[in-house]
Amino acid sequence: MTENGADSRPRSQQIADDLRQAIRTGTYEPGEKLPSQRTLAVQYGAARNTVDEALSILSREGLITSQQGRGVFVREKRTLIRLGSDRYSPKYRETGLSPFLLECAKQGKRGRFDVLSIERIKPSRDLSQRLNVSTSAKSVLRRENVFYADDDPVYRVTTWIPWSIAQGTGLVQPEVPHQYGIHGIFEEKGHVMTRIDDQISARMPTPEEVLHLQLPEGVPVIEVLHTSLDQGGDPYEVTLFVMRADMNGLSYNVPVE
Repeated sequence: MTENGADSRPRSQQIADDLRQAIRTGTYEPGEKLPSQRTLAVQYGAARNTVDEALSILSREGLITSQQGRGVFVREKRTLIRLGSDRYSPKYRETGLSPFLLECAKQGKRGRFDVLSIERIKPSRDLSQRLNVSTSAKSVLRRENVFYADDDPVYRVTTWIPWSIAQGTGLVQPEVPHQYGIHGIFEEKGHVMTRIDDQISARMPTPEEVLHLQLPEGVPVIEVLHTSLDQGGDPYEVTLFVMRADMNGLSYNVPVE
């Protein structure tokens, strides 16, 4: 603001602020089409390129999305796939579904995954410390997948498992041949999950993640770095979930220690 109260900011920012407020107060509802750029230019008494810049600001914030040949729409709020603290609980065993497939089923969606790679690798120093394995040998199996809810990619998942556990098991196969997935094989190898260590953060995606997760402009990702610990307190699996923030949430209900 200037001394006389006039707004000194660029006109595009002023228009973006006005449209943002209209979206937040419900003047424009989720999924609703905004007026055309020409109409907005007349409404605000601004040049067309100024309106375009205002819309670009809102697009980078993840509030609107452009559809080729149709116009600009307020981004719809999607039903979230929630990663919960109880997702590995034995109480869900009778469903015969993995934690992800079970959550998709709750939302009326069909879950599936595509395998990107399965490879025996030398771990990084950080990973070797998390799994208590050597950095001087190919001591870890790495599995990389993209998980889908219906046709929407929602997670990119990388799992690291000590080779001493994975060798000679279905963990090296694209389709893990166990009704309880990888965790069923872990239990057969004597590792029953009794504790999880989840480290959670948020950031903007890498170009590769934008590609794999089909991320619209302005949508960040949630990172969950998960470690499974067995009945002896030993780590036997580390998984990195990279999650679309517009389609995923976290739900934790744990005792306070």
